[in-house]
Amino acid sequence: MNRRHLVCFALLAGVAPLALAAPQFQEMTGWSRFFEETDAQGTLVVLDARGGSEKTLVYNPARAKQRYSPASTFKIPHSLFALDAGLLRDEFQVIPWDGVKRSQPAWNEDQNLRSAMRNSTVWVYERFAKALGDARETAYMQKIGYGNAVSTGDKPFWVEGDLAISSVEQIAFLQLLYRNQLPFQVEHQRLVKDVMVNEAGPDWILRAKTGWTGAIGWWVGWVEWPTGPVFFALNMDTPNRLGDLAKRQSITRRVLRSIGALPAMP
Repeated sequence: MNRRHLVCFALLAGVAPLALAAPQFQEMTGWSRFFEETDAQGTLVVLDARGGSEKTLVYNPARAKQRYSPASTFKIPHSLFALDAGLLRDEFQVIPWDGVKRSQPAWNEDQNLRSAMRNSTVWVYERFAKALGDARETAYMQKIGYGNAVSTGDKPFWVEGDLAISSVEQIAFLQLLYRNQLPFQVEHQRLVKDVMVNEAGPDWILRAKTGWTGAIGWWVGWVEWPTGPVFFALNMDTPNRLGDLAKRQSITRRVLRSIGALPAMP
């Protein structure tokens, strides 16, 4: 992250950098229509790094700096922790199902890293958390500066507990992962990015992860283009619970299409 964007994120997070007063982000009040048309309340941060320059676009900047439980977006760093700790060798290692029937049919079978990320299989990451322990989880989060970096509260701590992160901080973390600049083996960072692929076209790749606490929904990730990446982090209230979940991607995709960061729908 260059100095300009360190300043941007510091300002959004409420930290005053030395000798600088003006924020370096653009507030996108016009994006309100994408939220209003779906009756949603939330925030969206987009960092567009295409073409050799960077600009940060923010809808609802006050909320963008507020921390919320990361829910299943925590599976991104959590996968890195599991790989680094040797709990996983690669994306092919079988993670045996414990035989307990759960609400999601896709969870009721053996998993691997790719299926656990795709299906957001909670029990896999609960198993990782038990093997790592709270102290080691906390140390990993502190090492990468992930949100408030705590593993306290109810379990799983990334859904029901005290761990919290803002949209601004999500973007900062994703940038480091994109650049292989996290303090983990490069091959592990590349592997996690590979299992994050949602879809792709001839010249673009969308890597992303959803999250949901029951009250707050997330969609975070980036779109890779030959000219550079476009990072995004949306969080929104979900008062209608399952009825609101599709809005996470629909709002974000409409915004990304509006700036040419995703291809237009056919």
